[in-house]
Amino acid sequence: MRVLLVEDDVMIGNALCSALKEESYAVDWMRNGLSAVQVLSCQHYDLVLLDLGLPGKDGLDVLRCIRMRDNPVPLLIVTARDGVDDRILGLDGGADDYILKPFEMRELLARMRVAIRRKGGVANSELSNGIITLDQATREARVQQGKGVQLSNREFAVLQSLMVRPGAILSRSELEDRVYGWGDEVESNAVEFLIHGLRKKLGNTVIKNVRGVGWMVSKNE
Repeated sequence: MRVLLVEDDVMIGNALCSALKEESYAVDWMRNGLSAVQVLSCQHYDLVLLDLGLPGKDGLDVLRCIRMRDNPVPLLIVTARDGVDDRILGLDGGADDYILKPFEMRELLARMRVAIRRKGGVANSELSNGIITLDQATREARVQQGKGVQLSNREFAVLQSLMVRPGAILSRSELEDRVYGWGDEVESNAVEFLIHGLRKKLGNTVIKNVRGVGWMVSKNE
């Protein structure tokens, strides 16, 4: 899944980018509010992490711009502003959650998972199409009642993208967009290599290839 991080503190930004990539997220990092608004107008994201004290455009103004455009992207405010008024403004302005710095990375990741699940209408951390079950917290996948297998970061990112929309065909470029952030080196056959790895672990039939179009997992029956 692709995350937009909007944070002007270099140390915090670097730490968050590293931690998020370790957790299989593709991350794009903007350091001011104006750039964040511009990039959100042309790039799809699965979640936004937004600081409030930003140069160029304050975080609350960025939030207003996003929601005024009817962009429903899950958004978590991550800030040192601990006043009750700021929290109320942020939540009433359309943020899905409000997290105070400093924070535990494990808690931030859990809150991100909750926000993404809420957007998808899923109550727990598992995605399933009746054949494959993917645990988003542990990054384990299993086929029907079989034993769970651990996925690599990018294998997980590919399968998660497919499992969020069972029955939908995702092209190579769409999968690359969800797995790799800006600046990541993408080899020409990277997606095929990841699909091959998933099929080795889960079986040849769980991910279907639609020739010349892309890949899909079957829709829930």
